[in-house]
Parts: sequence; C-alpha cells; structure tokens
Amino acid sequence: MVVLEASSAPASVGTRRVSAAVAAAGLSSFALLYAPQPVLPQLAAAYRLDPGSASLAVSVATAALAVAVLPLAWLAGVVGRRRVILWSVLAAAVIGLLLPLAPSFPVLLVLRGVQGVAIAGFAGVAAAYLADQVGIARPAGAVGAMIAGNSVGGMLGRLGAGFAAGPLGWHGALLAVAAVALICAIFTAATLPAGKPPATGTTAGGTTAGGAEPQAGAETCAREGAGAGVGTRAEPRDDAARAGARDGVPAGRVRLGWRLATPMAVGALAMGAFVALYNAAGFRLAAPPLSLAPAAASLVFLSYAMGTVSSAAAGRLAGRLGRTPALVAALVVTVAGTTLTAASSLPVIAAGFAVLTAGFFAAHAIANAWVTADAPPAARGRAAGLYTLCYYLGSGVGGTAGAVVYDRVGWTWLIVLTSAWLLTAALAVLLTRPRTA
Repeated sequence: MVVLEASSAPASVGTRRVSAAVAAAGLSSFALLYAPQPVLPQLAAAYRLDPGSASLAVSVATAALAVAVLPLAWLAGVVGRRRVILWSVLAAAVIGLLLPLAPSFPVLLVLRGVQGVAIAGFAGVAAAYLADQVGIARPAGAVGAMIAGNSVGGMLGRLGAGFAAGPLGWHGALLAVAAVALICAIFTAATLPAGKPPATGTTAGGTTAGGAEPQAGAETCAREGAGAGVGTRAEPRDDAARAGARDGVPAGRVRLGWRLATPMAVGALAMGAFVALYNAAGFRLAAPPLSLAPAAASLVFLSYAMGTVSSAAAGRLAGRLGRTPALVAALVVTVAGTTLTAASSLPVIAAGFAVLTAGFFAAHAIANAWVTADAPPAARGRAAGLYTLCYYLGSGVGGTAGAVVYDRVGWTWLIVLTSAWLLTAALAVLLTRPRTA
C-alpha cells in the first residue's frame, strides 16, 4: 500500500520550480505548434495555395506529434524524462528559427513535421515527469501550471504571429514566435530539476504496475482535478484489470476496455472541429466583406482565454451534474458557438468563437479525465498516450478537411460539417452511458 502525502500540505519550493519550468516548456511548445495558424492566408498568397493546402502547415505538425507521442514516451522511460523534455523544447525552438528560411512550401512542411515530432517529446512525457516529481496524490497544482502554459502558449503564439505578420510578413512573424519560444526553452533547461527515479514497474507513459499506484491514488487525483479534473469517482474496473495491477502484469498486457473508445473519439472529433474552424477563420476574416488585417483577425485567438477558464471549471461541472451530462452539455455549447459564427456581424462572430472555445476546452478536459479515471492503474500511461494520439490526429485530419470544405463550399457548410462531428461525439457519450452507469 502506497502512503500518499497529505494534499493539504503547502507546495514546496521544488514543486514551484518544476511547475514554472514545465509551464515555460508548455508555453514554448504550443506557441510553436500553432504559430502558422494566423498567417495561413499569407502563406497561401506567398506559395499560391488554396486554403486546404495552406492548412497543412498546421496539420502536418499536429499529425507528426500524434504519431510520435507514444514512441517518445517509451524512449523517455529508457533515457530519462527530463532529457527528452529538454531535447524536445530546444529542438522545436531551433527548427522554428529555420522555418522562415524554407525555400519552398514542401521544405517548410518537412520542417514542420520534424518540429511536430520534437514537440511530441514534451506533450507525451510532461505529465509523467510531473507525477514522478510531485507524487500522485497532489499533482493538481503542477498539472494546472502545465495546462496553463500550454493554453497561454497556444494563444500567445497565434496572437504574436498575427500582430507581427503586418509589419514583418509571415517570415518575421514565425521568427518572432520562435525567438520567444527559444527564451522559454532556455529557461526550462536552466530550471528543470533532474527527474526522480520512477517507482519499480513504471511504464513509458508514467504510471506504475505491480501495485505501485493503488486505486486510491486515482480517486484522489480525480477529486483534485489532475489531468483536467473529472470531478467524479472513478468507476469500477473489471477483476482482470485489478488483478493485473496488483500482481505485476506488464502494462502492455492489461486491457484498456472498449469504454475508453468513447472519450478518445470525443477528443478526436472535438479537436478536429475546433482546429478546422480556427484554420479557416483567418481566411474568412481576411476576405470581404470583413477584410480584416492580420493583426485584427488574430484577435479572434483571444477566445482562448475562455478555454482556460472553462477547462478549470469542467471538473466542478462534472462533479455537480455527473460526467455524461457535463460532457454532452459542453459539446452542445460548442455547437451553439459554432452556429453563432455564421452571422455577418463581427461582434457576433467573436462571441461565437468565445462560446465554442469555452465549450471545446470543457469537453476536452472531461474526456481527458475520463480516460485517466477509467483506465486500469497499470495502463494509465498507455491510455493517456492513446488519447493524445487520437486528439492530435483529429487536429491534423480535421483541420485540413475543414479548410478544404471551406474553400470548396464556404463557411456555412464548414459549420454543418463540424457540428455533425460534435453531435456525433455527444451521441457516442449518450450511448455509452447506460453501459457504464
């Protein structure tokens, strides 16, 4: 039986240090990952591309991240999580500095693919590294700092590129974001503590086999909001999974169960819809009758602040309503916001993006925590890695598919497509409910 440290203990200096270092790494990584999004119209003009082809500058990186996240999580278990995180953030920033020098769009896509692989080192390892550093009973503050760094990085990277694109062009915009990301990466390299040795039987994903992570630890994490906070007690697992966790069965042999397919599908479909709308947003806002400059169009990314608030509130919402009603409600709110963006009024469009962003981040938080709460203890790392894979594959495939639809048939049909994805995800949640109750 593992003794859990009291959750009421104040955060130590070491915890604050690791939180700051990982937050800086998240800011650097996600600023780089989505920096091309606000300058997609400029990239399309420079390389004579349609919106669907230009969107590959985002989709290639996110798809590469999805494919690389599990292998890099395994590699981190061999060479050390701290080492993988440092190489990840430093390599991604250096590649970001090279992007403006790409002589052609295919070369830029190759660099973006390599950059996505580099970012996967942080995305797939950071949560497990935090669990090693601060323990399994009180990770909420450190995980919250990481999520804040991720969301703030995504927002600032988009805003910075959008504002810099006017005076500096897309080359200067990407260079400016990469320079800031490199500063954050250097800060991470200087402050990130050496990783503590994981407990015996730790998997690549950061969870432990052989009884090192009891069910009580999972329930404590769920109550405190770790992994975005489901806010409800984990549901009972089958006897075989419990026996595997107790008796030292390797994590790779523990079955995850069909129930986890639903939150993974939610992550893929919701993220695909979300990125599709934001990929096409720059083209729509720059086109008549709105005809906004890049800096003005990039203000739409301020909506990400709503995501930071809603993801933090998602755990409390799930605790009050239950997981299924809260997740369905979040998806329906996302559809409502998506529908608002069909208006011709700029304030209504902005309100629509704020609403859909709040709904999406709440849905993502609940689905992500569903995976953490329901996965067998010995296979939580593998489950989290699979969720990340689905999430970013949804971003890559959905983001480009949405841009193609927008280019061919317009914004209204893009709303129809993304709403269909979101409602399909809500239906899957409702169909799963009777079997998991």
